[in-house]
Amino acid sequence: MVNQLSIIRALEEDIGPGDVTTNTIVPADASLRGRIIAKQDGVVAGLELAKQVMLALSQHVTFVAEVEDGSKVKRGTVLANLDGSARALLTGERTALNFLGRMSGIATLTRKFVDAVSGTKAVILDTRKTAPGLRTTDKLAVRLGGGQNHRTGLFDMVLIKDNHIDFAGSITAAVQRVRNSGTSLEIEVETRSLDNVREALVLGVERILLDNMSVETMGEAVAICDGRAKLEASGNVTLDTVLEVARTGVDYISVGALTHSPQVFDVSLEFVA
Repeated sequence: MVNQLSIIRALEEDIGPGDVTTNTIVPADASLRGRIIAKQDGVVAGLELAKQVMLALSQHVTFVAEVEDGSKVKRGTVLANLDGSARALLTGERTALNFLGRMSGIATLTRKFVDAVSGTKAVILDTRKTAPGLRTTDKLAVRLGGGQNHRTGLFDMVLIKDNHIDFAGSITAAVQRVRNSGTSLEIEVETRSLDNVREALVLGVERILLDNMSVETMGEAVAICDGRAKLEASGNVTLDTVLEVARTGVDYISVGALTHSPQVFDVSLEFVA
């Protein structure tokens, strides 16, 4: 689903009261044709947003995607062909490519993690470490890359982290406070030791987060849990370590790097005669 508000805000940020350069050089009735090209191998994501950027500027733009979002592409692949209002294409170029480049970068990195754990049951999750104002698009890019979303925000799942536990005095006290509130949301508890895991299991929480545990400790946690709760590994997981983590038998592996430090995917919009 395209986040129209993100598009509007991005265009307002870039255009402000008007694109002075384009509007003084390019006649209002001029037309252009162009194509968006991948400058590297990877997974493309954000073509629909790029299209909506152009349509937000002018309905007299034709945007034809040549590949589907979520597709693997090679360097040199034509991702989309564009035709229509020259002013709209020139004014919207950077905003469209910014969305496409960031989202494709996230999707490409996500796919690498997903491929790395292929053959295990582990699911790759994102986190809330997204660019402010771009939560929806960042998480969409993760899905297009083959990963899954953890929680959208602070409102759709209970995640009792270490600071909450320290404030309440214990995992048990924190969980009891949540349940006393009457919420029906799924509860996940962050644990820092095997004793914490045992305490969370007694409470019957749905998910347990294993925070910065060694692979050996995670394996013990899986054995202790024995399927009574879903287990999520979290903390400094890299492409070099993710398979070893997955082989412990955890259900989920959350990776903040998917959205907080992706390499922007190189794309360009080339205009043709």
